[in-house]
Amino acid sequence: MAAVLIRKCLWLSAVFLGITLISFTVIHLAPGSPTDLETTLNPLADLEAGRRLAEFYGLDKPLPEQYLNWLSRLARLDFGLSMGADARPVMEKIAERLPLTLWFNGVTLVLTLLLAIPLGVVAARHQDGLFDKATTLLVFIGFAMPSFWLALLLALHFSIELQWLPLSGLQSLDYASLTTGGKILDLARHLALPVFVATFGSLAGYSRFVRASILEVLRQDYILTARAKGLPERLVLFRHALGNALLPLVTLLGLSLPGLIGGSVILESIFSLPGMGQLFYSAVMARDYPLIMGCLVLGAVLTLAGNILADVCYGLADPRIRDSIRRAD
Repeated sequence: MAAVLIRKCLWLSAVFLGITLISFTVIHLAPGSPTDLETTLNPLADLEAGRRLAEFYGLDKPLPEQYLNWLSRLARLDFGLSMGADARPVMEKIAERLPLTLWFNGVTLVLTLLLAIPLGVVAARHQDGLFDKATTLLVFIGFAMPSFWLALLLALHFSIELQWLPLSGLQSLDYASLTTGGKILDLARHLALPVFVATFGSLAGYSRFVRASILEVLRQDYILTARAKGLPERLVLFRHALGNALLPLVTLLGLSLPGLIGGSVILESIFSLPGMGQLFYSAVMARDYPLIMGCLVLGAVLTLAGNILADVCYGLADPRIRDSIRRAD
């Protein structure tokens, strides 16, 4: 097992270098430059000012040299300084936005699983029945509905027309004067709409995945044996079928790990939530290369870590995979 993980880590390290190389090249080839706001849009700036700014940021050097310089800083865990007006360290700006994005997407993932697993199990139990067809229609409406359109529609109805929930932001103006319970309630009211939109949009994929896995497991011989013994159907479903059916879900959860950091750029922008998604969007618009690469590197690391974590969890949960790994060693 250890040898397999070491080989996989070495392979993923090469993949990580490829991701950073492609990302670094693409963002530098995109139209626009970090110096445009200070030169092109400034009538008092001349060509010499643009040249000095490019030299200050190191943009006058060849692209391979820029990448090697960035890679050497990354090896020291130094993501550099933001090219924005504040010129703050990239990791400092990311650390400010990270907790909100982790909490927002973590809550969304938990709610999605709490709803998707029972929906998938019951839909599989009553395959092609009324409940199965109704839930299929509902979740695929949510899957097909654009998240930005649903977010704007809900904001218009609940925030502007009914004025039940705040329109945007994370805190009310009187947040500092509220009690602890009032602060929690205020945060919950501000996050209610974005959490609902994110959960509703991702519910279809998880519930259909669970349904398909349950249907596959219910065809196995040991399920027929359990039913032949006269076990109640609920016991067959939740004790014998569900545990094995959720094993493929480990891969899906591993791949969802980067989403906990990347956040939802659209929802955070619509609801003005100061998270990683909004930070990444503003960095792209400003062509803030160090900040863009910092966000992309964080997402790439979590993607590869989720891949390894899924493999480890599979090996721990399924004895057949452990046996095949031992034979491969």
